[in-house]
Amino acid sequence: MRRSRPVLTSIITSVLTFLLLTFLTLGYIGTRGQNPSTPRGEATQPPAQQQVPQPQQIAAEGQAPGTTNVTNVVSQSVHPVVGIAVLKPDGNSIFKSQADEKWGLGSGIIVDSNGYILTNHHVAGGKNKKIIVTLSGGQNLDGTTLWADPVIDLAVVKVNVTGLPASKLGDSNSLKVGEPAIAIGNPLGLQFQRTVTSGIISALNRTIQIDTEQGTNFMEDLIQTDASINPGNSGGPLLNSRGEVIGINTIKVASAEAIGFAIPINLAKPIVNSFIKKGTFDEPYLGLFAYDKEVMPYVDPTLNIDGGVYVARLDAGSPAAASGIKVGDVIKKVDDVNVQTMVDLRTQVYSKNPNDKVTLIVVSDGNEKQVTTTLGKKVRVGMVTR
Repeated sequence: MRRSRPVLTSIITSVLTFLLLTFLTLGYIGTRGQNPSTPRGEATQPPAQQQVPQPQQIAAEGQAPGTTNVTNVVSQSVHPVVGIAVLKPDGNSIFKSQADEKWGLGSGIIVDSNGYILTNHHVAGGKNKKIIVTLSGGQNLDGTTLWADPVIDLAVVKVNVTGLPASKLGDSNSLKVGEPAIAIGNPLGLQFQRTVTSGIISALNRTIQIDTEQGTNFMEDLIQTDASINPGNSGGPLLNSRGEVIGINTIKVASAEAIGFAIPINLAKPIVNSFIKKGTFDEPYLGLFAYDKEVMPYVDPTLNIDGGVYVARLDAGSPAAASGIKVGDVIKKVDDVNVQTMVDLRTQVYSKNPNDKVTLIVVSDGNEKQVTTTLGKKVRVGMVTR
């Protein structure tokens, strides 16, 4: 019996150890399904009433307010972009046959649901025999050029369809160098229609010297971008990061890469608004052409102006001439609106109607004076003066 005590003791110890381990294990498992204890004074909610965290849009974090990515911009802005095919007579031929006709291709942007389309003069202006507008859904429509100006390279085309998707026009005056820019158009023909290229605003207020039927002209205050602009992109929109049209693509530098230009949309707004409201645009006429301080170094390096626009050309008998304005004067304001560029002057004139009176602040022979004149109506296409 004495020899069995150690054995019995060992058995009892093993059983107690097993029971203790079993108890601890069951206790641990039981607590895993329980809610942690709540300190006194804190209310608890039944599971069905507990608030569920709201989903967060991770992709938007870190972006500036009002901005979006290229994919979203394109998805909401591509449908108003159209292809424009224009059948024009070949001016280099003296024979009149179908062989002397050629098709030109470009782009345009629907600016009103009733069929008004904004594009370039070099796309839809001048003599043409037929215009075909291709919508984003592939439908081909006959178009008619209602208005065109070779000096500012803008034109308005009309199709007789309603309910079209119209673009939203932005504010080209608020642009900053370095902000995103997106170009949509039909480079190299309709087989590449609605091609999207993106880049930035490379510079503002650029001036390009071009030749017109009336002689040398300066396209002023253009938007420069490195978004690719190729033949066929002409007339298509340049968009900001909100999908708003800020310019109409017009020209690129052939001898360099990633240097393209667009006409600021603010210049076109009064024209577009007139067509939408009245179905026509009776262009007001002041009768002068002026250079801003960005252009003056090209014209006369000895002249220096701090602000306003320098009157370089004046039509005899024009409203401006009749009011006493002369070559060499500097126009500072039109109806209390500051004028720093020729585009500023044109925009203010375009916002008026023929026979409207305007008040100009002019510096003449070093003296500032106020001049009031009555706008006329422009009757000849291609005039450099405004």
